[in-house]
Formats: sequence, C-alpha cells, structure tokens
Amino acid sequence: MILLDTHVLVWAVEDSERLSGTAASEIRRNRRHGGLAVSAITLWELAWLLSRGRIQARGTIEAGVRLLLEGVTVLPITPEVAALATQFPDDYPHDTTDRIIGATARAEGLTLITRDEKIRRSPLLKTVW
Repeated sequence: MILLDTHVLVWAVEDSERLSGTAASEIRRNRRHGGLAVSAITLWELAWLLSRGRIQARGTIEAGVRLLLEGVTVLPITPEVAALATQFPDDYPHDTTDRIIGATARAEGLTLITRDEKIRRSPLLKTVW
C-alpha cells in the first residue's frame, strides 16, 4: 500500500499526465497489488478544493469527494498521527494538512507519493515522485 498526497490523488483521477513516470507506475502497481490510501485530512482538502472551484466535479461536493476516493482506503487521524504531526523539524512544511499526511505515512510505514520537494527532502519519510 502507498499513501497519496492530495494533489497526486486528484491528478491520478483527472489528469494523469501531470504525474511523473515513476509516480504513475507506482500508482498502477499498487492499485493492482497493494492498494492506494490517503489520510483522512485529504477528504477535507478535496472538499475545500471542490468548494473553491480549484477542481471540478459534477453534483455536490460530497459526491465529488466520493468519486475521487473510489478504490482508495482512507486512513484515520489517530493519536499517534496527531503526535507525529507535531514532531517534524522546522524545515518541514508548516501546513497542517502536509504535516498530517506526512505523519500518516510515518505512522503506517507507507511510502508517500508527492511532488512537494520540501516534503520529499525529509529524511523521516520514504517518498516517490
């Protein structure tokens, strides 16, 4: 199983040309064999993006979120994830969603697929792009 950053999930569903070759390959392989996952905070981020028109979907915001999540496991924000999100060094992004997504990857021992260079520089996470 691999963890997808929010933008990666959106691109995988709507605009796969934006993914790197490595990211696209990992997503295909894990979709068949290991599974795809997102952090629970990604649901909020998707709803926010839909509500602001940053991504498009037919129907309600809820229907749009559900469509984007088809075939994807949603991992909860556990007490461990919450604690880990507070423990990243200062050079890690300060955005709360980035911290929770990174902490979810750490807590679950998953590789995170992200284009975000600041996240990828963290020695605390295994990332792919």
